[in-house]
Amino acid sequence: MQETSRDQKTAAPSEHRLSARVYGPVPSRRLGRSLGVDLVPFKTCSYDCVYCQLGPTTKLTAERAPFFPVQGLLHEVIARAKASKPDFITLAGSGEPTLYSGLGELVEGIKAATDIPIALLTNGALFKEEQIRRDAALCDLVIPSLDAGDEEFFQWVNRPVNGLTLEEVTEGLVLFRESYRKPIWLEVMVIQGMTEQPKRLREIAKRAKRFKPDKIQLNTPIRPSSRDFVFPLGLERLEQLCSFFEPRAEVIAEPPRPVKRAPVAPDEAAPVLEMLWRRPCTLEDICAGLGTSAPGTLKVLEALVREGKARGLFRQGRYFFDAARGEPKGQVP
Repeated sequence: MQETSRDQKTAAPSEHRLSARVYGPVPSRRLGRSLGVDLVPFKTCSYDCVYCQLGPTTKLTAERAPFFPVQGLLHEVIARAKASKPDFITLAGSGEPTLYSGLGELVEGIKAATDIPIALLTNGALFKEEQIRRDAALCDLVIPSLDAGDEEFFQWVNRPVNGLTLEEVTEGLVLFRESYRKPIWLEVMVIQGMTEQPKRLREIAKRAKRFKPDKIQLNTPIRPSSRDFVFPLGLERLEQLCSFFEPRAEVIAEPPRPVKRAPVAPDEAAPVLEMLWRRPCTLEDICAGLGTSAPGTLKVLEALVREGKARGLFRQGRYFFDAARGEPKGQVP
């Protein structure tokens, strides 16, 4: 498959600015306290999904590469895991993690050093490649996605790399299921007025039956995407759609979190900015993730906005903060 480049008005963060490849632990509804590992450069992916909270893909590719030295990344993961004792180590990031050619070696190294289970969050697009299936099979839990049941909608919602078809994606997941005996949890992103149509949901459910995931989980784009035609569903509506799937789906879209009241110093911007680089967050998201108070965290956010390192976004009746994707005035951790 060929690599496709797409122009974008704002530049992706360079690696010296976004140096923290291991982040968290962050609270996850599915995985408890999750230590995240970002395996690819910003927005390197085999999809350009319309709902992506990180904006359009800047490097659309199906080619694997050794983006970062395995040993350096492994050292950082093990050190953070031993210090924080998370429930899961989650391989994910700001693109598609299976594009990292060091994936298998990294997982083997983590398993040799710790017994913390490893989850892989993947779009599942490239599982027809045997080596990707072998690497993914080393993980304790694999969470692929399937957002479409027909080719036309697949090309619209996921905007894959040139030449990739939905049938290829499905066949790859079938091949993976044949040899993988650990849990597979399928995530389906449901877009208001689009995916929620009964015909489309039935088609997704039909494809999912072919590779028999242990769980099916419905999500919706709660956080803002760069496309203004993408809207989330309410949680009650998502619950109504669970019966289209077998096994019956469950809703994983996160409701607003309660704000904790631990103090935060106004100059503690680094962990806040690290969260915003990963995804847009509400004030409540940040407070829940860092265990900080709303007043102190808001002061940090206001300072970051003034300095041009962050920006505010009002979407679907909620106010989010996001990292400014242009050249920041200071160094981003």
